[in-house]
Amino acid sequence: MTFQQIKEQDHMYVLPTYGRVDAALVKGQNARAWDVDGKEYIDFTAGIGVNALGYSDPEWAAAVAEQAGKIQHLCNYYYSPENTALAQELSEASGMAKAFFCNSGAEANECAIKVARKYGEKRGAYKIVTLHNSFHGRTLTTLAATGQEGFHKDFLPLTEGFVYAEAGDLAGIEALLDGSVCGVLLEMVQGEGGVIPMDESFVQGLAQLCKEKDVLLLVDEVQTGVGRTGSFFAYQGYGVEPDVVTCAKGIAGGLPMGACLVSERLGDILKPGMQGSTFGGNPIASAGARVVVRRVSDPAFLESVREKGAYFREKLEAMPQVEYVRGRGLMIGVKLKDKDAHEVLAECAKAGLLILTAKELVRFLPPLTITQEDMDQGLAIFQKVLEQ
Repeated sequence: MTFQQIKEQDHMYVLPTYGRVDAALVKGQNARAWDVDGKEYIDFTAGIGVNALGYSDPEWAAAVAEQAGKIQHLCNYYYSPENTALAQELSEASGMAKAFFCNSGAEANECAIKVARKYGEKRGAYKIVTLHNSFHGRTLTTLAATGQEGFHKDFLPLTEGFVYAEAGDLAGIEALLDGSVCGVLLEMVQGEGGVIPMDESFVQGLAQLCKEKDVLLLVDEVQTGVGRTGSFFAYQGYGVEPDVVTCAKGIAGGLPMGACLVSERLGDILKPGMQGSTFGGNPIASAGARVVVRRVSDPAFLESVREKGAYFREKLEAMPQVEYVRGRGLMIGVKLKDKDAHEVLAECAKAGLLILTAKELVRFLPPLTITQEDMDQGLAIFQKVLEQ
């Protein structure tokens, strides 16, 4: 099919929920991708932080193919050795105790919310505090958890029981903890909100406050997790121990998977029948995830992510058209002085560079395995577009 045929087919048969860029990608290798017409791109998106090991990583692809040739899916009445091994490896990498597997970040956050409400059930605590400018998913409940009215207005009424606070305002959050709150949910770096890292003293103070008030600390690591910020999970770089952690995106290297991890004291809070997912813990996705977790949890790998992030930051901050750069590791937001981020995204695609936006910022989420050559080539394209 030609690109135009693909575009027309999309317009005719796919709900128009995405703002598309004029490119139909058909193959890739690490941080490079090619479209249906053979045009090559440097990819600074990694599928919005999903392709942690880049496109078509050989070890990952072999593990997925091998598992597909054995058993592709099984009823969750039965044990899956790939999934049980993944649960152990993920628990060891995170410092958490047990995992529930699902298919997406929104589902993982739904599970975290259920855990918190179950925890508060006996004392009648059901509310969850989230932060203004947060993003936690697109189901009705995770939309309600999202602290941005723009996502709410077309889908009212949303699930009740969420109250919102300002990041950094410990006193304001403490005032909300009146006995009706069972959990506080936050991102260590607000991704869709504009790549805004939380202040370390705020996060540490919030963790202590939650302990004092017997409120669960829930950390949404859907975008920040699995090495993205230079720690396996971003909270590990903040020196806190959450009660519940969610992840998705990069966990299975490109296959649909989410996970909700709980601490030791919550290991038995959910009983059979209280939560489930038909495809959760799928053996093929688990096989791919095991490769990702093993590779990304290596301290040398994480150090390379931090080094690459520092390199991006140094080069971007030296560009005259850049006002500031913020983020952690390879989760990078770039505020431009004069140009519109969305227009720059379109121009970069034409020039052979795939990037993202986050509100008014340009956003980079490249594969964690991106090479020096691809970083330099992509940054050169970005600089050229900014100079136009």
